[in-house]
Amino acid sequence: MAEYRLETSWHPVEGSFGRLTFTLFNLSTEPLSGFSLAYTSETRVADKHLCNGGSLKRLLAHFHEFLPHEGLSVPPGGHWRFTVEGLTREPKHVTAGIKSAYLTLSDGRHVPVAFGDLMLEGREGGAPPPLLPPGRVEEPYSLLPWPLSLGMKAGNLPIVLYPAAKTRPDAIKALCLVLELYQRLYPANNVPFSLSTVKGGRAIRFVTESSIAEFAYELRFTAHEVVLSSADAAGRQYGLISLAQLLHGARAEPEIFKFPSFGAIADQPRYGWRGCHLDVSRQFYPAADVMRLIDILAWNKLNIFHWHLTDDEAWRLEIKAYPALTEIGARRGPNEVLVPQLGDGAEPRSGHYTQDDVRRIVAHAASLHVEVVPEIDIPGHSTATLLSLPQLVDGQEAPDSYRAVQGYPNNALNPAVEFTYEFLGKVFDEMVTLFPSEYLHIGGDEVAQGSWLSSPLCKALMEREKLAGTAELQSYFLKRIKAMLSERGRKLAGWNEVSHGGGVDRDGTLLMAWEKPAVGIELAAEGYDVVMTPGQAYYLDMAQAEAWVEPGAAWAGYATPEQTYAYEAEGELPEALQEKMRGIQACIWTENFVSHAYFNRLVFPRLAAVAEAAWTPLERKEWNRFAAIVRMWPVL
Repeated sequence: MAEYRLETSWHPVEGSFGRLTFTLFNLSTEPLSGFSLAYTSETRVADKHLCNGGSLKRLLAHFHEFLPHEGLSVPPGGHWRFTVEGLTREPKHVTAGIKSAYLTLSDGRHVPVAFGDLMLEGREGGAPPPLLPPGRVEEPYSLLPWPLSLGMKAGNLPIVLYPAAKTRPDAIKALCLVLELYQRLYPANNVPFSLSTVKGGRAIRFVTESSIAEFAYELRFTAHEVVLSSADAAGRQYGLISLAQLLHGARAEPEIFKFPSFGAIADQPRYGWRGCHLDVSRQFYPAADVMRLIDILAWNKLNIFHWHLTDDEAWRLEIKAYPALTEIGARRGPNEVLVPQLGDGAEPRSGHYTQDDVRRIVAHAASLHVEVVPEIDIPGHSTATLLSLPQLVDGQEAPDSYRAVQGYPNNALNPAVEFTYEFLGKVFDEMVTLFPSEYLHIGGDEVAQGSWLSSPLCKALMEREKLAGTAELQSYFLKRIKAMLSERGRKLAGWNEVSHGGGVDRDGTLLMAWEKPAVGIELAAEGYDVVMTPGQAYYLDMAQAEAWVEPGAAWAGYATPEQTYAYEAEGELPEALQEKMRGIQACIWTENFVSHAYFNRLVFPRLAAVAEAAWTPLERKEWNRFAAIVRMWPVL
């Protein structure tokens, strides 16, 4: 049992974002004095606030450190209570409370503090609705995403599927890859495929058909065999995954789902970009977790893994030219250069991917026809970078010269520091050897208005290049970055703010519209290729219901699985601009994802809902069918 415990509650106050009450209980056998309390929380205290019973010693982003009044001693079994009024936003959900806590004692030791939920005072919190209805199916086949066309008659369930005689080695290898994928996702289930002929099974005959579209497949079922036709390896894989899904559902729920004996499926993806993003900066996920997520993407026929490798909270990619990026920038703790953030407690936490890890993950994804698109977030969201390499900072600039972004002041690489480009050039040189992707994502989001304007170097640059303001400075910076990527054979992808201040050359640029759907329309009208990933529908860290007890973030509202499933990004675009829409993407931002259970609660089934929107035409989608099938799908 922990020797100290922290309880918190929030009380609404008219005219403000409410009041937090903190109560620290001393459960030890010794009096507690001469200490400070540190905690991390998504609900941040504002610079201007009123604290009764203590004082704020230190604040950086989600990290808070409070002191009791001088001379306070908390006896065994006693408690210390203080309140804070003056928050940056109103908490909307129970998970907006404490994510980690520790005490720093008078002798300098850091000791953990247990904590509970954020309690809601004086208001009914509501009850969370069911996330999925029971569901129902008109056609008894477990397929997600649902195919373009389907006409079949159910029959006897084969024991297993196996390759027909004289099947080519490449097709057998493809079958083995999907077989192993299934075994990783469902290790306790019977396998769908066998390489040997099995009595009571059914043969798969593979046909290469050049008239079939890229990434498409056709399945024809008879009582004796299944014919899988495709023009390419990706289409063949998608057909094999569909066969594995059909068998999986028919075995798991035989009273609902069947395997076809006759008929056909003709299928192809709706969009070329069917993506899922994962932020590993705020919370680190070991390589095994990343590869399992990629397995889940492949099972759902998603083909892009957008890997968010750097942010203010950490730099996670080994760069041999600059080892400090991971030695310093991938480590957070009470006595580290980077202070604790959400989920970090009394002990330091660190984690990064070696280049060997990256090669293994990229190769794993490629074997499943998933492209890994890496992101290093620049010029903003660069606190970890700047603290790791102080030579990137204009030393003449005031450290608090502009508004903080998410609690981080001066977190942007300086466009006028020439070392910035030398540094990024070496980073890009190593990245292009690791990632064969068409695009390299450079972030470009959330640079605070007013950034760099007190930097003498930037003032000189602005005068020389006739630039006005932060947005035009960023445009200057990103144009140079785009040229550097082009020299290395890569195209630039970024968030929608890349378009600010004049943006960059539209040719070879892909932007992701995240702030709201209307931004995607604006980007397409400006000539950019667009991926739609609006926070209001496709950010999977948002809560799934309005109720206080429902976990999740709140800045973009909430989206039930049904709302995520029903959202149609293409419906927002005028017909003349729809050719600029490359696809859609789910985003998993991990500030609050401090456990696998939390991850699974928020990400699923909404990830599969985005996958169906990315693959299946609008007129073929059906919520109740989806709900009946998705409950059998894998989670992290």
